[in-house]
Order: sequence, then C-alpha cells, then structure tokens
Amino acid sequence: MGATETLWLEDLEPGRNWRGPSRTVTEADVVAFAGLTGDQFPLHTSEEYARGTPYGTRIAHGLLGLAYAHGLMWARTGEMDHSVIAFLGIKEWSFTAPIHFGDTIHVDYQVASNRRSTSQPDRGVVDFDVAVLNQRDEIVQGGIKTLMVAARPVEFAPPTRSEKRP
Repeated sequence: MGATETLWLEDLEPGRNWRGPSRTVTEADVVAFAGLTGDQFPLHTSEEYARGTPYGTRIAHGLLGLAYAHGLMWARTGEMDHSVIAFLGIKEWSFTAPIHFGDTIHVDYQVASNRRSTSQPDRGVVDFDVAVLNQRDEIVQGGIKTLMVAARPVEFAPPTRSEKRP
C-alpha cells in the first residue's frame, strides 16, 4: 500500500490522528531482539525463570514494543517518507502492561503540537501522542514522540514574461 501524498509540516495540525497497522509479536521476534541487542534478561529468554515472575511466562522486551511502535507509525503508507528529517526524542514514555508472545499490537497516534522553527523556517518540530495497544485495545505503552518535519517545499515557478530575470 502506498501513500497518496506526502504529509508536510503544514499538514500535521494538532488533533489529526491515525490508527496504524497491526503486528503480532512472536517468540522469534523476541529471540532475534535479544540476540541483536545482547539483552538476554531471563524474563524474556527463559520460560523456567519467567514462571516465577508475576507474569508467569516470558514477555517481550519493553524496548521491542517501543521499536515496533516507531515502525508502525506510517509503516505501510509512506506518507512521511519524504518529509521527516529526524527523530528527535521520546518524552514521558510509559510501559504500562506487558506484551505477551502472540499479542497483536497496533498504534493509535495523534499530533499533539506543531511548531515551525524560527531559525530554519523550512522545517518544524512535531510532537505525537502515541498509544501502543494490544488486541484487546488495552494500552501497553505510550508517550510522546518528537520528529523534525520539513515544511512543504516551495514549487519552482518559472518567471512570467513580464518578470525580469536576474
């Protein structure tokens, strides 16, 4: 699925919202994440250990859920592929419930604020209020993600006959 058009800074008005696609978190995802990051904490990698925890079984790494949240925002639309300049940070991110193997998560997100840069008016900073939800629509993670986004480019218009060229 492709985007119909790019979203620029001017298009990201506070309150504009989306529901991202879903993804089922598998044991293979957790094993790969543990291997990639070196985070082999037994809550994620040892069923025997995890049985003795309040969860009673292994759960996904919190940071794996955060990484999926980032990827599921506009993941399959491409709407921001040409306008995002940089991921600037995360504020007030909370891990409120575990993500279990087999959970299907999606992201609901909305523009919380949008401010044009005064020093570089061709861009701005946009805060997104993000909620990661499981298949029961329970919030498992959430917070504010901040992106630097380009303003809509000024279209090149050739001078008219009455305009003088420099």
